[in-house]
Amino acid sequence: MDLFRLTTEKRNRNSMTLDKMSTLEMLQTINEEDKKVAFAVEKVLPQIEIAAENIFRRLSDGGRLIYVGAGTSGRVGVMDASECPPTFMTERETVQTVMAGGMDAFFNAVEGSEDNEEQGKNDLQARNISERDTVIGITASGRTPYPLGALKYAKKLGAYTISLTCNQDSEISRQADCKIEVIAGPEILTGSTRMKAATSHKMILNMISTVTMVKLGKVYENLMVDVHASNYKLRERAKWIVREITDVSYERAEEVLRQTGYKVKPAIVMLETGATYEEAEQAIKHANGYIREAIGSFS
Repeated sequence: MDLFRLTTEKRNRNSMTLDKMSTLEMLQTINEEDKKVAFAVEKVLPQIEIAAENIFRRLSDGGRLIYVGAGTSGRVGVMDASECPPTFMTERETVQTVMAGGMDAFFNAVEGSEDNEEQGKNDLQARNISERDTVIGITASGRTPYPLGALKYAKKLGAYTISLTCNQDSEISRQADCKIEVIAGPEILTGSTRMKAATSHKMILNMISTVTMVKLGKVYENLMVDVHASNYKLRERAKWIVREITDVSYERAEEVLRQTGYKVKPAIVMLETGATYEEAEQAIKHANGYIREAIGSFS
């Protein structure tokens, strides 16, 4: 019965007549509730800042960011982690997700997998966790055994631990170095945490990964200078980014990007300084990936 005292399991008074509403009335009600999510996230920005700063320091030291969750919480982690390699050219291991039931559970529910605390520990153990890593346990209820087991194990090994939940004073928060409890309120459809709870968690993970990558030098101004140009759209984006920063022609941007294997950072440094590809790469390496410092080194 304790489960049904949680905020995420309570009935939403604004949707008590959901089954009697017209289509538009249902949509309006859902939309009004969704508007509350951003304000709930705003209230926990100080905790998100602490999380991002610690993740940045550990990633700078060669650590990894690992999301752990079951069901929708795991899927939200997979969505955010899977976008880091194409957006920021990170290694696939740098930001990753451990999901109850394995990756097959992303598409099909694996019943009961979330209830096994020991399995959460075992699955994380297989990732060879160290004190340089950060583990985020994601659970709307704050009591799901799978991420709980993982976070307890990570904490014992000295990894930095973060809890992400939608209930106050949750069980998983007691296992975390940094607790993020975003209270989005009861769901329109009672207990369906794939709605507001999942939306709030996706927003927060997007914030954490984006801010961290900016601090790691993977963004110049507000442009994705570490984009992995692996298809036509992304190659065109790479050309546009180079042109936007250096003010060269489309043809010139394409020419230099071909020399760099479509890596944007060295292309920008070459065009801004007249350096060769090898000189640009060396300058970027010495500047730890930060373009401004790499360009400035030629002054």
